Amino acid sequence: MNWNHLLSRTRPGLPHPHPDNEARTDFQRDFDRIVFSSAFRRLQDKTQVFPLSRSDYVRTRLTHSLEVSSVGRSLGTMVGDSVIKNHDLKGVYPQDFGAAVAAACLAHDIGNPPFGHAGEDAIRLWFARSPTGQQALEPLSESQRQDLLNFEGNAQGFRIITRLQSPDNPGGMQLTCATLGAFTKYPRASWLPADPPPGIAFKKFGFYQDDAALFAETAQQLGLESTLPGAWSRHPLAYLVEAADDICYRIIDVEDAFRLQQLPFDQVRDLLLPLTGEAHRAERKMAHITRTREKIEYLRAKAIGAIIDQAHQCFMDHEDAILAGTLQEELLDIIPAAAAMRALKECGEAQIYISRPVVEVEAAGFEVLGGLLETFVTTVNDLAAHGSQASPKSRMLIHLIPEPFAGPGRCPVDDPYRRVLAITDFVSGMTDSYAVALFKKLTGISLPTG
Repeated sequence: MNWNHLLSRTRPGLPHPHPDNEARTDFQRDFDRIVFSSAFRRLQDKTQVFPLSRSDYVRTRLTHSLEVSSVGRSLGTMVGDSVIKNHDLKGVYPQDFGAAVAAACLAHDIGNPPFGHAGEDAIRLWFARSPTGQQALEPLSESQRQDLLNFEGNAQGFRIITRLQSPDNPGGMQLTCATLGAFTKYPRASWLPADPPPGIAFKKFGFYQDDAALFAETAQQLGLESTLPGAWSRHPLAYLVEAADDICYRIIDVEDAFRLQQLPFDQVRDLLLPLTGEAHRAERKMAHITRTREKIEYLRAKAIGAIIDQAHQCFMDHEDAILAGTLQEELLDIIPAAAAMRALKECGEAQIYISRPVVEVEAAGFEVLGGLLETFVTTVNDLAAHGSQASPKSRMLIHLIPEPFAGPGRCPVDDPYRRVLAITDFVSGMTDSYAVALFKKLTGISLPTG
């Protein structure tokens, strides 16, 4: 892979590129398109760690995405500066790298369903265990079945930015290929004819069968190598998007847990101090800070800055392997502070993500998402099979499904894969609060008032 191709400004669906404008680059346009999209706005009511939190301090997916984007811009700009000097690249600037990474980071969670990762599990479980879900899978190909049985927020995100948002445009939001490549952390389909290559880039999948042709077109523009049918080498900037996300969620989740009194000050301090790279100096600074929450905020800022520096150096140390598509680890696993970052992750898994408030709401999410899928998949399949002879309930419920997901004129499409995939688009795109409210109304737990 080479950087001239990897920074392609081509936009899928647009036959001609925008004229050059140094005041507002193509990658800055990508960022702006994402910010103003309705899919991005919905992240304000989607779970980060603490679902439906009543605290106005705790991060949502929206604030998390903004923070990741800020880290990604810094990291991308630093890497861009080094890459340009090392390769003597012309006509490209460090800020171009930073803007492309920032845009990809901004969208990195745009495909997450309600209730976060528990929501992904809920959708997978419904297709695997529900009789209605299993019946819906029967007429599908193996690759189509795997898309639904392994529902993946990353693949849903690619689908949103290239198809569901601005659906009348070929290519959806028509982001640049460079931003799409940086966004796609897992450049493979859900089903492959052989075992996927080893390494972090193929741990999950990044696009559905319905969107495979568009990703193949993007990969060709970027010069990504196809390792086997349905899988490509990872875009180098995707390593930076992954690092920015991990830096934020590992460090900030413990800060949020401290603010919610789920972790004590001493424990959080001891987790963050080793990340600063200058623990003694940090301790001296904290001695002059009065409030404990501001001490943790100071440590969080110092830790993020230090890990950004380490991730930048790590990327440059392994640039040859990254461009060859052979780096199998994520950057944060091979930086000097890898053990301290791993301790943060282990703390989250052992104490934060299984805390009672988190588990109670996520458990309810299984009922909510499973119930919505049961209702709406039954509705569209009944109407597709029986038309005007479908049950009165189905003919009524179809009006609760927006037309882009119900089918033209609210007549479900004949293709069983696209029909069911459209319902997962609808349900996974809901906010936490909307999903709960709609489920309550459909089950009679609450009724709309006049």
